[in-house]
Amino acid sequence: MPPRLNIPPVTRIILIALVLQSVLSAAIRYRQWSAQSEIVIPYLTLIPQLSLIYPWTFLTTSLVESNIFTLSIACMTLYNGGRYLERAWSSREFAKFLLITSLIPNILTFGIMILFFTFTRNERWTNTANWKAIYSLTTIAGTIPFQISFLVAFSQLVPAHTVTLFRGIISLRVPRFPLLYIGLVLILTLTPLLTAASFFLAVVGFITSWTYLRFYKTVFPDLDASQPTALRGDASETFAFAEFFPNAVKPVVAGAADQIFNVLVAVRLCTPFSQADVSAARGDSFLQRGVPGSARAEAERRRALALKALDQRLHAATANVATRAASHAVNGPPQQPPPAVATGPKVETQPQPGTQTAMTSQPAGLLGETNYSPDHDSGDSRSNS
Repeated sequence: MPPRLNIPPVTRIILIALVLQSVLSAAIRYRQWSAQSEIVIPYLTLIPQLSLIYPWTFLTTSLVESNIFTLSIACMTLYNGGRYLERAWSSREFAKFLLITSLIPNILTFGIMILFFTFTRNERWTNTANWKAIYSLTTIAGTIPFQISFLVAFSQLVPAHTVTLFRGIISLRVPRFPLLYIGLVLILTLTPLLTAASFFLAVVGFITSWTYLRFYKTVFPDLDASQPTALRGDASETFAFAEFFPNAVKPVVAGAADQIFNVLVAVRLCTPFSQADVSAARGDSFLQRGVPGSARAEAERRRALALKALDQRLHAATANVATRAASHAVNGPPQQPPPAVATGPKVETQPQPGTQTAMTSQPAGLLGETNYSPDHDSGDSRSNS
C-alpha cells in the first residue's frame, strides 16, 4: 500500500484547483486552436477589456498555467511551500495570505496594463488587436504571485538560513532569492514560456507580500512571553526591506524605504511600530519566527525532561519499597525485643517516642529523593529558555 500524502487542507484545495483549471484551459485551447490565431479564455484567465465582465477571473487566473513546464514548477512550489507555511501559520492565516497575494497583484497588474495603454495608445496592452501578439504580452495568469510571496515568507521565517548550491560553489542566504526570482522571470518573459505581464506580477507580488507580513499579518506571541494576545506585523531588523538587496545598495534602499514609509504613515496607510512590537521582535518570542526552536518549545522540552526525571525517581522509590516488602515476606518480620516488665522506673525509660520518630522519618527519608518543586522548576526552565 503506497504511503498516504499528508497535505494540509488549504494546500490540497489549491493544488487540485491548479491542476483542474490548467487542464481545462489546455483542453479548450486544444479544441479551438488554429494556425491563424492564439486562443485566449477570458472567463478563466484575466485579459484586459475582455475579462471585465468576468470578475471572478481576478482570483481564478492565479491558478491557471499555460504549459507543462510552468505547471510542474507551480505544483512543486505549492506542495512544498504550502505544507510548510500552512503548518507554521494555521490554515486560516495561510488562506488569507494566499487571497491577498493573488488578488492584489492581479488587480494592480491589470491597472498597470491599462495605464500603459493610456500613455502609449498601443492596443496590444488591452487585447484589441492581433490575438497572437497580444496573448504573449497581456494575459495575466499563473502562480507567480504565490511563488514570490512564498520566498518572501521564507525570508521572514528563516532569515539566517543559507542555501548552498553546486557543492558549495554558490552560497546564498534566503532573503536573496526573491530578487533572483524576479530576475529569472524577467529573462523568461523574453521566451514563449511567460508573458510580459509575469514580470509585473512578480514585482507587485514581492511588494504586496512583504508589506502584508511586515505591517498587517496577525502574529501570536509565545504563551510564556508577557506580550499581548496578538500583535501585528514584524518589526525585526532582519525583515527590513533593505535586507533583500546586496550590501552595496542597502543604504540607498533603506533611505528610500524610510521616506516611502513616512509618506504612508502620513496618509494613515501604515502605523509606526510601538516599543512593544520592537521589543517582541528583538526577543524573537513569536511562535511564527521560530517554530522548531521557539521559547515555548524549549520550555515544553525542559518540562518534559523534568517530569521524566521525576517519574524515574518515583519508580525507583516504589521498587525500593517493594523490594523491602518482599524481603520481609521471605525472611519474616524483624525480631522485636521482648516487652519490658511493667515496672515503674523501666516504663519511663522505654524509647517509644524515639521509635515513633524513626517510623515516621523512614518514609520521609525515602521520599526525599523525589522532592520536586513545580514553581522552582518552572521558573528555572523559563530563565534558561
